[in-house]
Amino acid sequence: MATNNLSVLQALDSAKTQWYHAKAIVIAGMGFFTDAYDLFVISTVTKLLGRLYYQSDGKHPAKLPTNVNNAVIGVALVGTLLGQLVFGWLGDKLGRKKVYGITLVMMALCAICSGLSFGSSAKSVITTLCFFRFWLGFGIGGDYPLSATIMSEYANKSTRGAFIAAVFAMQGVGIIFAGFVSMTVSHFFLIANRAPSFNENHVLSVQPNADYAWRIVLMLGALPALLTYYWRIKMPETGRYTAVIEGNAKQAAADMGRVLDIEIQAEQDKLAAFKAKNDYPIWSQKFVERHGLHLIGTTTTWFLLDIAFYSQNLTQKDIFPVMHLTDKAEEVSALGEMFQISRAMLVVAMFGTFPGYWFTVAFIEKLGRFNIQLMGFFMMSIFMFIVGIKYEDLATEKNRYVFATLYGLTFFFANFGPNSTTFVLPAELFPTRVRSTCHALSAASGKAGAIVSAFAIQKYTVNGEKKKIRTAIIIMAVTNMLGFLFTFLVTETKGRSLEEISGEDGGKDTPEMEMNNREDSHVQES
Repeated sequence: MATNNLSVLQALDSAKTQWYHAKAIVIAGMGFFTDAYDLFVISTVTKLLGRLYYQSDGKHPAKLPTNVNNAVIGVALVGTLLGQLVFGWLGDKLGRKKVYGITLVMMALCAICSGLSFGSSAKSVITTLCFFRFWLGFGIGGDYPLSATIMSEYANKSTRGAFIAAVFAMQGVGIIFAGFVSMTVSHFFLIANRAPSFNENHVLSVQPNADYAWRIVLMLGALPALLTYYWRIKMPETGRYTAVIEGNAKQAAADMGRVLDIEIQAEQDKLAAFKAKNDYPIWSQKFVERHGLHLIGTTTTWFLLDIAFYSQNLTQKDIFPVMHLTDKAEEVSALGEMFQISRAMLVVAMFGTFPGYWFTVAFIEKLGRFNIQLMGFFMMSIFMFIVGIKYEDLATEKNRYVFATLYGLTFFFANFGPNSTTFVLPAELFPTRVRSTCHALSAASGKAGAIVSAFAIQKYTVNGEKKKIRTAIIIMAVTNMLGFLFTFLVTETKGRSLEEISGEDGGKDTPEMEMNNREDSHVQES
């Protein structure tokens, strides 16, 4: 087995875990906290938007037309996909650090502007909201490849997977806060509007000042981004980028020595030879031979995973009434409905979504990425097939807790499974020169799956019809089984240096070596 002979890379791989690693997790992780908050909080307010800006038929509360609902939710995902591609490419061309702060500025500014959406008609307000959420998504998109790449290039090889997974686990915290903030704000307005002149039992009316509620919820998404901006721009460029891509071993040694307790020799002559040997672009035959199947594996599994994962998260508001976790729209006031949706979202996130992320952090270096991803896809498929096949029986008042448990388990195994590992693997499998770009391509494929969810799967759930929801759940189960099969295109990466995995050290993974990596992963020690 080949090993790299550059001291800067060896020092980073063997560096003991120290304070700056934890600090980097928090700095990068707060970006993902913001990402998750901004992307998923919209589900808590779309019902309110429908009641505020559209007309009731006199019998049922007003709601967003299906195409408008899909646009409000999906436009940020389109922006995220494009942002991933642009910022991922820039991360390899200009450096991870140079574009890292820009993403936070965009996220903070567009979150505020989303809450200030203006217009004299429903159409103009929704159009303005969609415009700002597109650019919000564009900024969010940049966080995916940059955060993953930065964390992978800072970490040592024995804890790298856990550190990258910990960054991504902040997504779970963001989802919890999206539910908590929306629930708190709606509850505050419910209390404020309990005046004698207000008939809170009239569900077709909208409480006074309710228009402020959704705006406050969206604008609060800017806060975590603003709080971490200073620390993000103070992060030095990663030693791997400075050494391998810029070819400046002396600067890499100085930068890493400033934040990590390690000693690095410059070795400029050796670095020049290392750089020349690995100077091949992503469209080259050499890349295709070494990493073509890996890239197909990371893009397809992320695409298939996000069809199911975003369908679960973005359609919760429509499934909760069927699960009897919230009242039907006809039985609750506008802000009351927002409160109930947020509360149900918070409960599912606390007991299903959130634990799954941290199980991955705890076990990824023991079980390995490959095994966790296979297990997650398989278990998600099983639980979704059960829910889909037994849907008519489960969607009753008597079985609501069984339904909620099975539904929560699909979230748990999404996060103790492919939702975490599809983020980790592209940050480890590919060479330094194209690492950010390859992660961006993989993440963008995921967002393409999320867009399929927002614009296609949602049509089955938006009206709360049991047969259509059942169909959507079975579709999700099938996509998860396909994800299980495509996982065999990637290899186990735990316990190895980034250069050994990518072949930059002079070695190369053959199919036989990759099979051995998977079979032996349970005995490899961190």
